[in-house]
Amino acid sequence: MRLTRRSLFAASAAGIVMPAWADTDPTETMRAIGSPTAPITVTEFFSMTCPHCAAFTREVFPDIKSKLIDTGKVRWVFSDYPLDQVALTAAMVARSLPQNLYEPFMVALFQDLTRWAYSSTLDPYEGLAQEAALAGMPRPTYDKVRMNTDLQNFVLQERTDASNKFSVDSTPTFRADGPKAKGQQRAGEMSYDAFTDFLATVG
Repeated sequence: MRLTRRSLFAASAAGIVMPAWADTDPTETMRAIGSPTAPITVTEFFSMTCPHCAAFTREVFPDIKSKLIDTGKVRWVFSDYPLDQVALTAAMVARSLPQNLYEPFMVALFQDLTRWAYSSTLDPYEGLAQEAALAGMPRPTYDKVRMNTDLQNFVLQERTDASNKFSVDSTPTFRADGPKAKGQQRAGEMSYDAFTDFLATVG
């Protein structure tokens, strides 16, 4: 299913138990989808305002999800690497949502990137607030998340660790571990075929 702003709203409104926002602190746990026992683990380092990340998410990730993640072949780990303050705030908002909404929200942001982040008439923080509202986050909570320095420092540390440990310096960057090899890394957009060729180096 192709995720859209409408489907994100539907996910937040139907069949999902939403916690009480006043009692929920932003979590710093790993964000991942797919089977924990999948033979290959891919970590994507991305920035929420990166047009190249957005293009990959729109054009390639749906096939990866349906053919590799949902079938148990790949576990996908999302790692924040914000390139600017807006991307940092978007990462903080995404992490402050219930975990089951993290991936749909991230996909929705990328699908609608030019509207909320690069509009000539809409402030990006206001656009982000509107996207967050579609996911069920009240405006007072959004404003509180923006001021959460602990979460901000966590996301920035995640970026620093990626740079120091794995020499990540651009987005998107992909790191793959599998039975044949570990720590294989590639930066930049890829087609689905190019991506599966990359995975063949580790599994």
